Amino acid sequence: MNTNGKNERWPNLIALVKEGDKYLFAYDDASRKALLGVFGSFAKNPELNFSWHDAAVLSRKVRENEAKRLCGLRSRELRAG
Repeated sequence: MNTNGKNERWPNLIALVKEGDKYLFAYDDASRKALLGVFGSFAKNPELNFSWHDAAVLSRKVRENEAKRLCGLRSRELRAG
């Protein structure tokens, strides 16, 4: 954790709660691509209550979060001049 109490190693969390099952994923920029692969692996696993639809929805959220982060970085750069 940094001095602000934030965990810099896993700055992103995404969760799915489905019919009593809970999936919580923590990821950073370096692990984002691997996380997308995990969603596919979970969807292929018949022992998990995790569908291809779930994988698609979570993948979209991860990509949206990345786009928001990049827009925020660009906005700060423009303000800093």
